[in-house]
Order: sequence, then structure tokens, then C-alpha cells
Amino acid sequence: MKEILFVKPVFKSMVWGGNRLRTEFGYDIPDDHTGECWAISAHQNGDCTIKSGTFQGKSLSWLWENKRELFGNRPEDRFPLLIKIIDAKDDLSIQVHPDDKYAYENENGALGKTECWYILDCKEDGKIVIGHNAKDKDELKQMVDQKRWNELIRVRPIKKGDFFQITPGTVHAIKGGTILLETQQSSDVTYRLYDYDRLDKGKPRQLHIKESIDVIKCPHEDAPVGGEIVSNAMCEIRELIRCNYYTVKKIDLHGEQELVQDKDFMNVSVIAGEGEIDGTRISKGDHFILPFDYGRFVIRGDMELIISHI
Repeated sequence: MKEILFVKPVFKSMVWGGNRLRTEFGYDIPDDHTGECWAISAHQNGDCTIKSGTFQGKSLSWLWENKRELFGNRPEDRFPLLIKIIDAKDDLSIQVHPDDKYAYENENGALGKTECWYILDCKEDGKIVIGHNAKDKDELKQMVDQKRWNELIRVRPIKKGDFFQITPGTVHAIKGGTILLETQQSSDVTYRLYDYDRLDKGKPRQLHIKESIDVIKCPHEDAPVGGEIVSNAMCEIRELIRCNYYTVKKIDLHGEQELVQDKDFMNVSVIAGEGEIDGTRISKGDHFILPFDYGRFVIRGDMELIISHI
């Protein structure tokens, strides 16, 4: 099918969210505590709709169920990926995600969550939490029981353009002043290990200590990232990660480039600049899917794109 599927995002208010999804991306957000833009999602907790064209007004989950040929007739029982932009005005909770087996058995058949982060912007002294310092489960339990959070968690500096892969069982948290694009499995299962004793509507948010300890991997190991870089005078395509669940690439374009969509489907997010694809104008904040058998396409302009496929 030679039709681009432009997607209308779904927004989520969060205790830690801000307003940069409006001020920097131009979105019509619900309030000044909007933490998440579910940019391409067919998850039941945030099912995006198609903005225009043949399927205008249809949900992405409806397309997956009724027009599976658009996605190469893939066998999964749900659209497998979820693309978010996250605006963390304040620190997110220290958290961890389960793998597929644990989530399926304990969360009503849900998927686990492997995810990755591309840092769109952060404070000059920006930091992020990835990993922990417990050598085994016994030490992990002890440090959690004694609330030795500063000893337990690993905080590392970040800068714009950094990229991280977050595998199931990895302790992690986005810290305040950071905005990033997240590519993940289509899952909404998160276990909070620690939330800084914050109140949300007058009450502490629920913690999941047992589940967190169950799934945290000890000792922590960083996931490898990076891959092939293909470039010419007008375009650079950098592979950020290739894993069992997705491949993610960044495209820097300054001119015109012909590419081929030869995957079952391809998610595309414009994270900076503006231009066009096959004559259709696109700009920062646009998200769309190139369906199966789309074939060759031409992009032109000055812009940065994040693409993902399986």
C-alpha cells in the first residue's frame, strides 16, 4: 500500500510531567503536568487514531485487527511496538520492568518491556538512573529493606543525543529536566521500587517491592548499543540498536535522499526540523507509519528522524 499512515498521539498527565510537549513540539496537551506523548500506540491504555486518508478516525488497534496486511500479516496478537516522547519536569520513580515470561504469568498475559531511550534534550548537568550496585539478590533485598537508595542506584551523566537500551530487570529512572524519545514493546507494566516518598493527590503512589526484587537482575550489566553508520553528503543513517524486539535508527538529513521501506512496517518520528516525504510536508512532532510493501520513498529537507521496525 502506498499510503502514509499519520498517527494522532495520546497524552498522559503525570505527577512529574511538564509543558514542553506543547512549548517545544506544539502539541495540544491536557495540562502543564503532561509527562507522556504516546506517539504511535495500539495499547489499550492509549490507542492512537489515524489522522487522515483512507483510514481516518480508525484506531491503530483496529487496523492491526482488521487490516493486518498493512503490517506484513505479522503473527503477533497485538501491534508490537509503542513509541513515546517523555517530558520529565521532575524525577520519575526508580523502577524496573519484567520480561515477557514474568509479565505473562503475573500481569494477565501482558508483554514484558524492553525499551530504549534517545535523549532529545536535558539539563547541562543532566543525569539518569541506569543500573544498581547490589552484587546479588540478598544484598539487593538488604539495601532495599534499609532504604539505602543512594548506595543502591547508579546515576550517570547524560547529554543530548545519548542513547540507552533498557532491558527487562534493569533498574532505571529518567531524572528531571530531560525529554526523550522511547521505543518499547507494547506494554504498560512498570514496577516502582522507590518514589522519593512523593504524594499524588495527597497519597503516596503504589510501590511494587516484591515484584521489583523478583525481576531485578543481579549483578547489573549494561546493554550494548550502536551499529552500522551509512552516510553521504546529504544523509547519515545511524543504527542505534538491533535486538529481538526492534531495530532503531536515527536519520540526519540535509538535502534529499531516496530510501526503501522493505520491512513489515516502519515507524517514523520527526524529532527536529522540517521537510517532506514523497511530496507531503512533515515537521517536528509528526509521527507516521510506512506500511508493508510501501517500497521506495524520497525524503527532503533539513530534519532528524527516528525510525523503528522489527
